[in-house]
Amino acid sequence: MATHTIFSYRKNIVLGIIISVAFVFVVRLFYMQVIDDSWKEKAITNAMRRKVTPAPRGVIYDRNGEKLVDNENSYDLYVIPRMVKEIDTLKLCQILGIDTADFNQRMLKARVFSPYAPSVFMKRITPEMYASFSELSFHFKGFGVYMRTIRKYHTHSAAHLLGYIAEVNDREMSNDSYYAMGDYIGKSGLERFYEPELRGQKGVNWVLVDQYGRERESYKNGMYDTAAIPGLSLYSSIDKKLQEYGEKLMEGKRGSIVAIEPSTGEILALVTSPSYDPSLLVGSERGANYMMLQNDSINKPLFNRALMAQYPPGSTFKLVNALVFQQAGAVDLNTRYSCYRGYAYGNRKLGCHSHASPLDITGSVQNSCNAWYCHGLVAMLDGRKKYHSTEEAYRDWYRMVTQLGFGKKFDSDLPYELTGFIPTAEYYDKYYGKGSWKATTIISISIGQGEICATPMQLANLVSIIANRGYYYKPHVVKAIGNKDSLNPRFTNRIESGIDQKYFAPVILGMQRAVTAGTARRASVPGYTVCAKTGTAQNPHGQDHSLLVCFAPAEHPKIAISVIVENGGFGATWAAPIASLMLEQYLNGKVERADYEATIVGRQIYYAR
Repeated sequence: MATHTIFSYRKNIVLGIIISVAFVFVVRLFYMQVIDDSWKEKAITNAMRRKVTPAPRGVIYDRNGEKLVDNENSYDLYVIPRMVKEIDTLKLCQILGIDTADFNQRMLKARVFSPYAPSVFMKRITPEMYASFSELSFHFKGFGVYMRTIRKYHTHSAAHLLGYIAEVNDREMSNDSYYAMGDYIGKSGLERFYEPELRGQKGVNWVLVDQYGRERESYKNGMYDTAAIPGLSLYSSIDKKLQEYGEKLMEGKRGSIVAIEPSTGEILALVTSPSYDPSLLVGSERGANYMMLQNDSINKPLFNRALMAQYPPGSTFKLVNALVFQQAGAVDLNTRYSCYRGYAYGNRKLGCHSHASPLDITGSVQNSCNAWYCHGLVAMLDGRKKYHSTEEAYRDWYRMVTQLGFGKKFDSDLPYELTGFIPTAEYYDKYYGKGSWKATTIISISIGQGEICATPMQLANLVSIIANRGYYYKPHVVKAIGNKDSLNPRFTNRIESGIDQKYFAPVILGMQRAVTAGTARRASVPGYTVCAKTGTAQNPHGQDHSLLVCFAPAEHPKIAISVIVENGGFGATWAAPIASLMLEQYLNGKVERADYEATIVGRQIYYAR
């Protein structure tokens, strides 16, 4: 009896264990098949392959509808190692221009990635390689080609403005789930700023595969496939011919040209020199070419001088002070200052060239008198007509200067723009001590020297403000997105400079006279009334920089320009004739002064290495 009881007890325990295990399996199966979708997804993944189709990037046009950038086909050779059997290795190596050691190394890398899944064997094979491979593809079982699009440039210019694309890195993939390994993304210029618009939307095709990873057929006849959606086109404000001509003028020189349409803020040309052919950063040699450009520490072709170089503006900044002094009530139309070859203060003197004296506002611009602006700064900061202290006056000066676009970014559609530098009152308090500085302490700012720095873009915007008699639109490159008639709303707001319109007249007249009978004669253009101001910016590292800002025609201006030629000496030497030729090219559509053009084109400036 006891034995039978013990046996029954053990049988019940074993039966209970079996029932418990069975229950666990049933619950687990129920969970896997009904509740948890991950196993279903894994099963589907094993049976199907998700093939992504890259979207063609949007086309970029110039203001006249000419293509600047579009796309052309590119081919990546892929391999599924498990399917590679008895292929003609030597023939494939011959087509691809590699040796067997390179072939074996690539195959090993692919096997490590996955024996069954496709992986890239060689990126961006040439069209000739693709044609040869396609003709003999039956000899290369396990190999295939992915087709994608890469950028094709219709100009050898505007590299910094257009930017370039390259493969995404880990940081970019982690920041945006849209991207996967091997995708391309805009790295600079318009390609970077308008990446969301240009990239489009990838397409997806679902393909059934067998246990060896071989593609069999489309899943449910493509019911769940989605087509790639091309990126939106960009309609830029750039004048292709003007851009190319500007780069031609700047060959052999360092510096920049920025041209803006004053009435809209649209950038007509953005030239930085030295530059490079944008097609260098496309195709299989992109990486090597990028390193070549990056390692050129002498010319720095990747450096965008138009947006990132920060120069003392020199005498072009006198236009700013002429407006600010009037707005502050420090000078008026009757104010005349004498010049005795400079401005003496204490035992020092800030020199000036010989010219008529005394001068009013218009004459000071026409003759670029240093002494006039020194007197004006002293009258504003230390005159006590309106302000109780030098610091109070300076803070108002700073406010008006920054309202004219200096010392800050425009927040335009061009990345990597720098701010330049306009010192604050706190800056001088820290350097000289609070209450220990006055106008003569910082007298150099009256003529655009000292601590002041500006970018070429800021100087072009300054003359746009003057051309408009007091307002501007943010400088920008893209007029419309997707539809050429749909204006980019980001840049349609008019920005007031804070300077009353009446104060622009004497300054504009002075700029006009500077061209007809002053320091900017070489900026003239036959048939047009040009307004200009030269500048010669001191350079502690060598010869002075040559600057000029201008706009034309005087009434109803169509174009405003800043030109900076590093180590070019006087503004009239290099910057003025370059600006004159740019004006003629844009206003007339061609340059007829061949002799004048010959004084600039092909001529180089020697730069010490």
